[in-house]
Amino acid sequence: MPSAGYSPMYELEFESSVLEIDRQIDGLEENPDRDRFESEIDQLKQTRDELLRKIYGALTPWQTVKVSRHPLRPHSDDYIRMMCRDFCELHGDRLFGDDPAIMTGFGRIGSRKVLLVGHRKGRTTEEKIRCHFGCAHPEGYRKALLKMKLAEKYRLPIVTLIDTPGAYPGLGSEQRGQAEAIARNLLEMSRLRTPIVSVVIGEGGSGGALGIGVGDRVAMLGHAWYSVISPEGCAAILWKEANETTNNQAADSLRLVAADNLKHGLVDAVIDEPVGGAHRDPEGAADRLQAWILDQLSELARIQPDTLVRRRFEKFREIGPVVSRDLPEDS
Repeated sequence: MPSAGYSPMYELEFESSVLEIDRQIDGLEENPDRDRFESEIDQLKQTRDELLRKIYGALTPWQTVKVSRHPLRPHSDDYIRMMCRDFCELHGDRLFGDDPAIMTGFGRIGSRKVLLVGHRKGRTTEEKIRCHFGCAHPEGYRKALLKMKLAEKYRLPIVTLIDTPGAYPGLGSEQRGQAEAIARNLLEMSRLRTPIVSVVIGEGGSGGALGIGVGDRVAMLGHAWYSVISPEGCAAILWKEANETTNNQAADSLRLVAADNLKHGLVDAVIDEPVGGAHRDPEGAADRLQAWILDQLSELARIQPDTLVRRRFEKFREIGPVVSRDLPEDS
């Protein structure tokens, strides 16, 4: 995984000035007389970090979406590898097959045994195709639910990591009951008698995200997005064309960034990412994510199962309340 000061082949247009400084740093660090340039390297790194804070402190919603899709951004399997010990992956839904777009398994985060469920996007072209770019089929959601019920049986908490543009929209997935599988997960997760912690680590698209997102605590990483539809999908519907201009407009209108989701009560917390985003410091992002998860699990472990289920149900029922107004008698 990348670390601070890396020079990726992929460049975000608003990071161009930062990447130029990175290239200067790399050139000096590779110089045989590196020691002579120590002070200059330190100054360049300070300048880069200040520039990153300025840029990432004023990202537009569409720029945030681009950051969430950065090829070097950590995925669920990366976080699991960095946070967990003794992870054992579990496969299959016992109905149709195993969907690689969702991974499940038992492991330890710190001293706590948990069930982990997360979307898997893949890194290489071959992996991305096999994982459907993180778009799960119904067997993926059924696999997730089957393993979550297993966690409930053994009284283990559940941690879900959300990172998908949406559920897979193909003919086969619809024939096998995509909508029913997601709806079933919403119902069953709302009444599981064990703590559930969910985090949107990248993309949180529509029902594909909600299918594993009904938690007692729901959070987002600072440069993730969470919305009923992707900006491109929204632009294609409203303006009949998805391009840079309409995608920008759609992203603004959808209120999909972490701050907006927190403001509107759709998530409970925003986990700040390292300077310049999680793709620049995956280990730092994993440390912050792990600390937040462990804090939530410690709190939730003290709550009785009946109370846990009631509060979780009420939490989601209270999202998006509609206030009715008395209409005139002649209306």
